[in-house]
Amino acid sequence: MLAACGGFLLAILWMDLIFDTQLFRHRHEPELPEHVLDSIAAYYRRATTTSRPMPHLIAAVMAILLGGLVIETIRWHDPIWLAPLATVSAAAAIAPAVVRTVPNAVRLGARTDSLAEQSRLARSILRDHLSSAVFMLVVIVLWSARGPLADLVR
Repeated sequence: MLAACGGFLLAILWMDLIFDTQLFRHRHEPELPEHVLDSIAAYYRRATTTSRPMPHLIAAVMAILLGGLVIETIRWHDPIWLAPLATVSAAAAIAPAVVRTVPNAVRLGARTDSLAEQSRLARSILRDHLSSAVFMLVVIVLWSARGPLADLVR
């Protein structure tokens, strides 16, 4: 179940990155072109504001993943380092989303800021998504390989 939660969250990040990667072509420009901002902002407006209850489902999956990993850490059935490492990695992926990425995406989706500020928000969201994807991939690999990892340590 925990690997499935991680896979679901990685799939959400993948969808976000499909839009975010438009920034790569314009990484040296101080302000992003209007058509790029419009595309990204429209996606985040749908993803964060008009697609209810999807954001609640994503938050629930985040909570299930973190809660399940904390329970597994307490149980210590696997190598002593595995569940804590997966928990820290999951938290490193989820905490920025809750604190910074989602609020920035809502703000970008509203398109009320200057083009320079919208460009800054879009770039911040991309950085957050790239790092979160790496951390979530670590969770999935650790949790999917936990049987063979436990056998190696025993």
